[in-house]
Order: sequence, then structure tokens, then C-alpha cells
Amino acid sequence: MRHKHGYRKLGRTSSHRKALLKNLSIALIMSEKIETTLPKAKELRSFFEKLVTKARVGDFNAHRAVFQALQNKEATKKLVNEIAPRYQDRKGGYTRIVRTRVRRGDAAEMAFIELV
Repeated sequence: MRHKHGYRKLGRTSSHRKALLKNLSIALIMSEKIETTLPKAKELRSFFEKLVTKARVGDFNAHRAVFQALQNKEATKKLVNEIAPRYQDRKGGYTRIVRTRVRRGDAAEMAFIELV
């Protein structure tokens, strides 16, 4: 049972799950809107919003903290310099999840996750 369990495992090992969230975050930063399955989008929201909160500070240590999580220079630069300053006066809720369709192959619920 998963009573009060802190995160979704998504059917992956911890390293695979970490890589998945990192790659989804990079894609979200670069295109600002992506379509994925609903459980992945809900888990990505938690991961990504913590990154934006760190990036809002905008100093060197913010760059280091975001780069440690993403391991991508372009995405780190775009997040800290362009995306995070938009949310200086916002206390959270930087993303929006919109349910879109049911995937035909496996009937998975799909959703868009986008920056607000």
C-alpha cells in the first residue's frame, strides 16, 4: 500500500526515474509545453517547480544548483535567465497540467504540461 508515500515510481528504477524527470524538465524548459502521460506530468510538476524556486534567486549558486539537477548548459541558462525572472512575484504554481486524450495504443491518459 502507498499510504503517504512521497512520489510515484512510474515503473522504473530510481536512476531511470531521475533521468526521465531530468529529460522531461529539459524538454519543458526548451519548448515551454510538452505532452506526456498524466502520472509523468504530475510527478514532473513537483520536480520542476522546485527547480524554478531555486532558479528564482538568479545568482551563481542558483546556476550551480539547477545545473546539478539538469546537467544541460543551455537549459540551465534559459531557466535561470529567462524563465525564472517571470515568476519573481509568484509563490508557486509555475506549471499547468491540461488533460488531453487517451492514447490509442495502451489507453494511457495523456496531458499537456506547460509553463503558466
